[in-house]
Amino acid sequence: MNIDPQVLSAIIVVAIMLLVGMPVHEFCHALAAYRLGDGTAKMFGRLTLNPIAHFDPVGGTLLALTFIGSAAAGTPIGFGWAKPTPVNPLNLDGGRRGEALVAAAGPVSNFVLAALAALPLRYLVAHPDLVDLNSLPVLVLFTFIQINLLLMIFNLIPIPPLDGSKVLFAFLDRRTEYQIRPFLEQYGFILLIALLFLPPGNSIGSRIILPILDALLSLLVGV
Repeated sequence: MNIDPQVLSAIIVVAIMLLVGMPVHEFCHALAAYRLGDGTAKMFGRLTLNPIAHFDPVGGTLLALTFIGSAAAGTPIGFGWAKPTPVNPLNLDGGRRGEALVAAAGPVSNFVLAALAALPLRYLVAHPDLVDLNSLPVLVLFTFIQINLLLMIFNLIPIPPLDGSKVLFAFLDRRTEYQIRPFLEQYGFILLIALLFLPPGNSIGSRIILPILDALLSLLVGV
């Protein structure tokens, strides 16, 4: 049985993300919190790159199903998560700014992973005589970059429970934060789902995520 190369590359990349990408993301949250004075993540065994410590059965399964399924449909795009890293904001140096730094550490790690993978891919794109650009290794590199950028962009959406909400709250004045934070933390997930599943052309994915993804892919890979 022949497997479509795009689907095969998606399967490989999902495995890499579960073993490397997501553990790195959560480890960076834990490391940032630890460096800023909060040892909660370390106490719960999360200051590690061991993928088992960070694996969430529901989030990991959903990532595999959505990313591989969408790759089979011709447009790889997925949705999933790892086990959230426990952080006690009261222990963090810098207050809200410390909380924002911890939150941003995860998405930044996804960008770093994408940038590192883009280095060899950019070279191959500039020298197409070296390798077939439709070969499996090239597809894996491109898909790995794509999924890391998607996770970075998605996590920076400023709606709870995503990391971007903590960054947003750090830049709001206290009064505004007190007014909107309880509402967003209570109804943020419902709002996020609603924005994601608006009719095609109006959803947050087509309006915001995909244009930013295309711009970053062009910046990193040059295509």
